[in-house]
Amino acid sequence: MNQKKYTGRMGNYDEDTAFLGQKGPFFVILFFLLNAVYISTGLHSLYTVFVGASPSHHCRIADGNLSEEWLKASIPNEMVNGKLQPSQCWRYSLETVRKLSALGYSPLEVNLTDITLETCVDGWSYSTEIYHSTIVSEWDLVCDSEWRVPFASSTLYMGYLLGSLVSGQLSDRFGRRKVFFMSLVAEALAILAQSFSNSWLLFCVLYFFVGTVQISLYITAFVLGSEVLSKSLRVFFTTLGASLHYCIGYMVLPLIAFAVRDWRSLLRVLSGLTVVYIPLWWLIPESPRWLLSQGRLLEAEAIMREAAKKNKVSAPAVIFSEYEAASQNSKYSVLDVLRTRDIRKTTFLCLLLWMAINIGYFGLSLNTTKLSGDPFLNCFLSAVTEVPAYMVSTLLLKSCPRRPVLSAFLVIGGGFLLLLQLIPESLHTLALALEMAGKFGFTMSFTVVYIYTAELYPTVLRNLGIGMCSSAARIGSITAPYIIFLGKSCPVCRIILTNMLICLTFGKVLPETLEQMQKCKRYVSCIVCRCCF
Repeated sequence: MNQKKYTGRMGNYDEDTAFLGQKGPFFVILFFLLNAVYISTGLHSLYTVFVGASPSHHCRIADGNLSEEWLKASIPNEMVNGKLQPSQCWRYSLETVRKLSALGYSPLEVNLTDITLETCVDGWSYSTEIYHSTIVSEWDLVCDSEWRVPFASSTLYMGYLLGSLVSGQLSDRFGRRKVFFMSLVAEALAILAQSFSNSWLLFCVLYFFVGTVQISLYITAFVLGSEVLSKSLRVFFTTLGASLHYCIGYMVLPLIAFAVRDWRSLLRVLSGLTVVYIPLWWLIPESPRWLLSQGRLLEAEAIMREAAKKNKVSAPAVIFSEYEAASQNSKYSVLDVLRTRDIRKTTFLCLLLWMAINIGYFGLSLNTTKLSGDPFLNCFLSAVTEVPAYMVSTLLLKSCPRRPVLSAFLVIGGGFLLLLQLIPESLHTLALALEMAGKFGFTMSFTVVYIYTAELYPTVLRNLGIGMCSSAARIGSITAPYIIFLGKSCPVCRIILTNMLICLTFGKVLPETLEQMQKCKRYVSCIVCRCCF
C-alpha cells in the first residue's frame, strides 16, 4: 500500500489530534502502562547494593584440631574507625598457632602480638546472618580484591553511557515501540544470564549490557510517553509519573531482597517479574509522531482512529493534512557550545554540576547497605525519601526561581552530610536521618537540574547541551562507587566544589538563539558541599 507523505511541522501535531481530548481512556490507560515499566527500572537499577554486599568475614582457619579458644584467638583485632574488631584480611601464622596449641599453651598464656601475621591463604569465612550468598562471598572480593566490587557497580553506569548515546539513534531509525520492547526483553535476558555467571569478569560484562539496555528502556519509554500522551498527561508523566513509579520499584527491591537472600536467586526473581510486561506488546502503540516523521501517514492515522474509538469521539475524515515542509535550521555541533566565552562557561559549569549531583545521588543510593542498622530497611527508607523530594521539587519549580532553588537543594544535600561527620557512631538513628536528608537534597537537585539546563540553552542547542550534560552525568555515576570505596580510608571526602556562573531563567522566555543566550544576566553562586559516603 502506498503511503502518503506527511511533510508538515511536528508542532502542529497537538492541533491535529485535539479532537481526542486530554484525558480519555486511551491516554489514561497508556499513561499507567508506560509508568508501570518504570517500576521495573526501579527494581533493576540498584540491585547491586544487595548482590554486591560484603558480609562480615575473617580469615578461614583450616585446622579442625584447634580448640575453639585458639580458633578465635587466631584472628588479630585491629582498630577500624575508632572501633576494635577482628581483622578481615590477616591472621596469626597458622603454623605457629598449631605449635603453641600442641605444646599445651592457651591463648591467655601467650603474647599473641609477637606471632607473625599472614594473609588469608586458606580463604575467608563469611557470615550468613544477613546474606546467604553475594558475589563478594562467592568470589572472595575482599581485601586485595575489594576494588572489584565498585568496578562491578561502575560497569552498569558504563553501560548507561553507551545506552544514552545509541538509544536515541536506534529509536529514531527503527521506531520507539520496537526499541522499547527489545530493550525490555534484552534486559530481562541479560539479568537472567547474569545469575548464571561463573566468574566476576563475566558478571561485569553482562552488567555492562544490563546498563546499556536499561537506560535505553528508560529513555525510549520517556520519549514514547512524551510523543503519544495528551498535553496535560504528558506534563504529569515527564515530571512526576515516571519518577514516582521508579520509586515504587526502588521501594519493592529491598522487600524482595529481604525474602530472597541468595544473589543468584534474587536476579532470577527480578528477571522473571518482567514476564508481566509481555501483554504490553498488544497494548502500547507506536509513536504517531515518529510514524509521521517517516512518512507513514496511514499507520499514524490508524492509531489515532483507534484512539478515537476508545475515547468515544469522532475522528475527522482527514487527520493529518499535507502542507509545506518547514525550513531547516542551520546545523549545530559541539563546537557551538564552546564557541563564545559566556556559553563556554555555562557549558563547563553545567557539566560539573551534573557530574557532582550524580556522584552525590548514586553514591548515597549505593551506600545504603553500608550504613549501620538493617540494610534492607535502610534501602527502603532511601527509596521512600525520594517520593516527597520529587513532589516538593515539582511544586517549587512552578513558582520559584531555578538558581536559588537548585543552590538550596545542593546545600541541603551536602550540608546534612557534613553534619553527619559530627555524629557519634552510637547515634545510629540520627546518623541515618541525616543521610536520608542528604539524599532528599540530592534527589531534588536531580529533578531541578534537568529543567534548569533545558532553560539555559537556546532551542538550537538545547538537545546538544542536554546530551553533553547527560554524558557528564554518566561519568559521575561511574565514579560514585569509587567515592564509597575511597571513603573507607578517607572519612571525609570533598566531592563538590564549583562556581556557578549561569543565567537566571525563571519568569523569562526561553532563549531561541545563541545571541539571546549571551544577553542573559549572569550571577555567581559558590556552592561548597563536603560529602562522605
